[in-house]
Amino acid sequence: MTSSQIQGRHRNKVHDSVMSALSTVKSGSSIMVGGFGLCGNPEGLIAGVLELGVSDLTIISNNSGNLGKGLATWLKAGVVSRVICSYIGNNEDLHRLKAEGSVEVQINPQGTLVERIRSAGAGIPAFYTPTGVGTVVAEGKEVKNINGRDYLLEHALSADFAFIRGVQGDTFGNLRFWRTARNYSPVMATAARTTIAEVDTLVDVGEIGPDDVHLPGIFVHRVVEVTDHENPFEYRTVRSRD
Repeated sequence: MTSSQIQGRHRNKVHDSVMSALSTVKSGSSIMVGGFGLCGNPEGLIAGVLELGVSDLTIISNNSGNLGKGLATWLKAGVVSRVICSYIGNNEDLHRLKAEGSVEVQINPQGTLVERIRSAGAGIPAFYTPTGVGTVVAEGKEVKNINGRDYLLEHALSADFAFIRGVQGDTFGNLRFWRTARNYSPVMATAARTTIAEVDTLVDVGEIGPDDVHLPGIFVHRVVEVTDHENPFEYRTVRSRD
């Protein structure tokens, strides 16, 4: 196979628009979304879902947006029925919807949430963890004593889609992330049936050095270049000069 043929096959993953990349997302889908707060959010994909007109979505993310931005736009639009997260914090939209009973919210310890996702990607159906024993986290879960210590049984967590964002991606889907914006994205990509990567800059295969590939393209099914981002700060903190 020639290099041009290889490049052509790789480009089958590349979509020329956000709406094309989202074409199979439908009402009732479960979607993992990378980002920690507003850091590393795939802003184009998040906005595109609102244009699709879908509803009854399950969000799996750290905290489902904040300050009315990011995934909070889905909450405001009323397209979410369930949230699986590890932190609500100052997300007033999620607090309100949870209190109203409009959205089902399942809160996981952060390490447990990540491990549930990682386990799904690794083909591990469930695992035992001491985190949450003796708390509300343990309600309704199997508790097993191993070597004199109690552990909770937690089940792997997969999804129909993973939306992630890389600072750079190639036509095969190899991705490089921007510092801490990597956060949940690599494990989510392994645990979803379809991973859609939004990249700030799209390059040809070979332009990202092997040691700079943070996520191999084998885990990415669709790639779309989005060059315009807000990249909002949640809370800007600077050191005072005393």
